[in-house]
Amino acid sequence: MKQIVKNSLVLLLLIAAPLSLYAKGNAVAGQEKAQVCEACHGPTGISVDPNYPNLAGQHKSYIEQALRDYRSGRRTNAIMAGFASNLSNQDIEDLAAWYASLEGLRDLKTK
Repeated sequence: MKQIVKNSLVLLLLIAAPLSLYAKGNAVAGQEKAQVCEACHGPTGISVDPNYPNLAGQHKSYIEQALRDYRSGRRTNAIMAGFASNLSNQDIEDLAAWYASLEGLRDLKTK
């Protein structure tokens, strides 16, 4: 009986949790959305200028947090604030999935 109660509670928690917790980014959609990012971060996430960070191979969670912070103003950069202010949560997840799926510079050097 205790196991049934435990299982029921877990099921209720899963049902009640916001769906956004389970949403995953779509790298294919992220690639399309990243076209505007290419001017600074390059078409493969490798920056075209040392003043801009490489995004290829970054952790998905890091990119998501950085974009959310730019969007909210917690992280300040005039260029990024303008881009991030219009991103939805799904846009952020898709962009993060795209850049996380790419090989970063460290990956390329070890080959």
